Amino acid sequence: MTIGKIEKVPLRNMWENEAHNFTPWLADNIDILGDAIGMNLSFIEREKKNGSFSLDILAEDNSGNKVIIENQLEKSDHDHLGKLLTYLTGLEAKTAIWVCSEARQEHIQVIEWLNENTYDGIQFYLVRLEGLKIGESIPAPYFSVVCAPSEIAKDIGREKEEDSKRHKLRLEFWELLLAKSKVQTQLHGNISPSRDNWISAGAGKSGLSYTYSITMNSASVEFSIDGGKDAEELNKQRFNELYQHKDVIENSFGEALIWDCVEGRKSCRIKLELNKYGLKDKDNWDTLQTNMIDAMIRLEKAMCDEIKMLTK
Repeated sequence: MTIGKIEKVPLRNMWENEAHNFTPWLADNIDILGDAIGMNLSFIEREKKNGSFSLDILAEDNSGNKVIIENQLEKSDHDHLGKLLTYLTGLEAKTAIWVCSEARQEHIQVIEWLNENTYDGIQFYLVRLEGLKIGESIPAPYFSVVCAPSEIAKDIGREKEEDSKRHKLRLEFWELLLAKSKVQTQLHGNISPSRDNWISAGAGKSGLSYTYSITMNSASVEFSIDGGKDAEELNKQRFNELYQHKDVIENSFGEALIWDCVEGRKSCRIKLELNKYGLKDKDNWDTLQTNMIDAMIRLEKAMCDEIKMLTK
């Protein structure tokens, strides 16, 4: 049996001109590209106008979502990357396919990043096109996927989208809480809203602070003892001194507190947990914030004189 040898054929020998030869061919044979990326594609329009630019091919998937295809019979470059993003946003497409003869590593990294950080079902494909033949056979195109929206990338993207939503919720929550708090106390008057799940104000001595904390399901008001790196012993000493006045502090505060100083953890906390509402309960934010501010005012009052009596 004679075994043929696969030979590469320069793409320009197969399609002399990208716009006049390759793009029309791909429009007529779009199923070949679709098979390569595992998607059913239907051709809609060639040289689709988008402002002062023209998209090579506009297609759609089985769900009727727009798919843009940008062709490049050369090594990938920034110009075509920019066009890809311009067409995607301008035509409100869900899928972007970039076909090129060779993908630069920088552009591979960009497409991978986009698949991990772009939400709402947007997906990117980077596809390499080669011309191949065996012996004297007619040259044939060969599409191979360089980058695709893997399940891992989709999961990462979904996680980041959820993180983004939480960050926005936290920022909005803290903005409202701080605005209400300033009417009653200046303790957090110089603190800016944050995307973090906590905000803190100093308690008048290094390593001590009053902290608001919020999760999706609960909230807390805390007196935090954290002197930073190598301060574990100091933290414990301060906590133990305060614990000796536990009854006095709790009587002043008006209810029992959680005294939290676990071995191996560098910081210690004295806190009140509010478990009825959390960040997800937006309709009850007003009640939750009112309760948090009230608890913080009482906590500061209960701790103020005790802080002054600390030996360190």
